[in-house]
Amino acid sequence: MVAATKRFESSSDLDRQLWAEDLPREHGFEPLHVEGTLPRELRGTLYRNGPGLFGQFGTRYSHPFEGDGAITAVRLDGGTATGAARITQSHGLRQERAAGRLLYGLRAPWWRRVLNLARGRQKNTANTSVMVWQGRLLALMEVARPTELDPRDLSWRGETDLGGAVVSWFSAHPHRVAARQALYNFGLEVGRHTRLHTYELPDVGPARHLGAIELDGPPLIHDFIATETHLVFFVSPVRIDVPRMLLQLGSFDTLFQWRPQLGTEVICVPIDRPDRPVRFTTDPFFQWHFVNAFDRSGEIVVDYVGYPSFDSFHAIGRLGEAGPSPAIAAARGYRTVIDPRARRLRRELVIDRSCEFPTIAPGREGREHARAYLILDELRAIARADGRGALVTHEVPETQRVTEPLFVPRPGAARPGSEDDGWLLAFCHDGPSRRAFLAVYDAARLPDGPVARAWFDHQVPITFHGTFYSQAAH
Repeated sequence: MVAATKRFESSSDLDRQLWAEDLPREHGFEPLHVEGTLPRELRGTLYRNGPGLFGQFGTRYSHPFEGDGAITAVRLDGGTATGAARITQSHGLRQERAAGRLLYGLRAPWWRRVLNLARGRQKNTANTSVMVWQGRLLALMEVARPTELDPRDLSWRGETDLGGAVVSWFSAHPHRVAARQALYNFGLEVGRHTRLHTYELPDVGPARHLGAIELDGPPLIHDFIATETHLVFFVSPVRIDVPRMLLQLGSFDTLFQWRPQLGTEVICVPIDRPDRPVRFTTDPFFQWHFVNAFDRSGEIVVDYVGYPSFDSFHAIGRLGEAGPSPAIAAARGYRTVIDPRARRLRRELVIDRSCEFPTIAPGREGREHARAYLILDELRAIARADGRGALVTHEVPETQRVTEPLFVPRPGAARPGSEDDGWLLAFCHDGPSRRAFLAVYDAARLPDGPVARAWFDHQVPITFHGTFYSQAAH
């Protein structure tokens, strides 16, 4: 076991562990210590992704979002658990380590940043999310191509354009539409023109580029959502500061501007006719993540976590130093109903409690759902919400944090299609022991707490998103 080298004194120490301290040890799959009893029928691998390095050569990166990605995985098989954790050894990171100095990012020398921009070079940190498509393990970030990893040991295989389908960046938030047996995603193209590209990744067959939509200026679009008929985008009034970007001035935190006078543009793209999007503008708001969306009597119902402004982005950059912020706590759960024909929407507050990292049960994507799973109060509680926003929760100890929950259906469930007959997997962090663990909940008995915990012998930095892959389910 890796001994704790620092004394835990307060919750701010845990914030620092998660948002500022590098992954202390890399390793392949090795046995994890299990408390409780892991369900024997729970078989598969949980993959998690987030920043693993927050700086190099004595220099801190300017924002956690600049961190080099690290994949953490837990393999469950017949009541046992093994875990692995590795920094994604991107081409850019290898270059920097060979040179012994920073070559990329906004902490690199100014002349180097300008040269990188002129040559179209960047480091693909692959630090935000992860997906499995047709058996391939892919790490994702906002502004690059997918990075392929070896699922056997998480080693880096290289970037991919998915057989030529990806013509620009590929977002970190693909969404599945169960009825179409396909994943959908988007990517921005920023240059002389700003375009929003859309992609389809079917369960069988090649990936394909659906189309492109011209945008007025380069925005920040972190997520989107899909129904059985439409891809839906909320283009919040966040714009890249182009002069600052071209001159490579300031930090990552200063590259983006909140311009509420622009409003939030709603774009509904018909999947079968992507050349005929419906577009209109409404009052300004911001969102990081969507819950789900579905079609209902000619309308589109969209559930998401919303913010009144972009202040949470700046607060995230200070979490390793300043701790929690009212800007992050401002997140609330909303339901928006879009009338594409009338080009208008109505919005309802559904969850009046700080929440984030929402997910739903597999198989419900793109159709109406009865349950959603979320994290509450800045990683301090895990929750199940019904369609009216009623919450069933489990509060974790003050010295722990819990991240994005993922629902895994029980094989041969007594209620096929149930959205709580199964397990909830949540990657967690313990401050005093400086260790991370996977918590396994009975989703129908969430307040009882985990039925089992599978412990790493070290802490893991914050992970943003993940996926559970079961060979039997594919």
